[in-house]
Amino acid sequence: MKKLAVFVSGSGSNLQAIIDAIKNGEICAQISCVISNKKDAYALERARQNRIEAYYISKKDFPNEIEYEKYLVNFLKSREIDYIILAGFLYIFSEYFVEEFKNRIVNIHPSLLPAFGGKGMYGLNVHKSVIEYGVKVTGATVHFVDSTTDGGPIILQKAIYVRDDDTPESLQKRVLEEVEWKIYPVAIKLLCEDKIEVIGRKVIIKDKEILKRWELRHD
Repeated sequence: MKKLAVFVSGSGSNLQAIIDAIKNGEICAQISCVISNKKDAYALERARQNRIEAYYISKKDFPNEIEYEKYLVNFLKSREIDYIILAGFLYIFSEYFVEEFKNRIVNIHPSLLPAFGGKGMYGLNVHKSVIEYGVKVTGATVHFVDSTTDGGPIILQKAIYVRDDDTPESLQKRVLEEVEWKIYPVAIKLLCEDKIEVIGRKVIIKDKEILKRWELRHD
């Protein structure tokens, strides 16, 4: 059984979707720990309520970024973590950290990457930009994390239409409920079943039926 570490900074709604998918048997994995860089993140409480080890580990408690990341690397390796799941974690890891867990860190981004990704593109900022730009379709992307912000190999994508009356808040809610909470557990399921292969920037999914079932795009 694969061991997961989930990194969060906020309420942890995607964390909850993953917890639920494990409980109902959709994902065969164990969340070994939940880590947050925000002391008051509600995600930590979600973890405790589900008897998952929860840790507040702040960069402020270390002399510099590299020492912070070295501590995290040792922490995760000591627990034999298979995959690192970023679920609204407001921190950009350095190339050092990413290379320590190459093709083992995944993230979900609330747009159809490469559109509306990169520096400053998180939370409501993404949905505000989508509406201001006037695009008709948005969605979410699950991708591997590399040294570029939101630029790692794409695993799965799912799209929804942008409504004429959407606000950043309403669009954020719909992308979360209709896309993120569905697509992230599916990607994690595929990872934990060893049904994903990475060749350069190309991600190969070895289970085409699950893509059809969930009407997901795989680029």
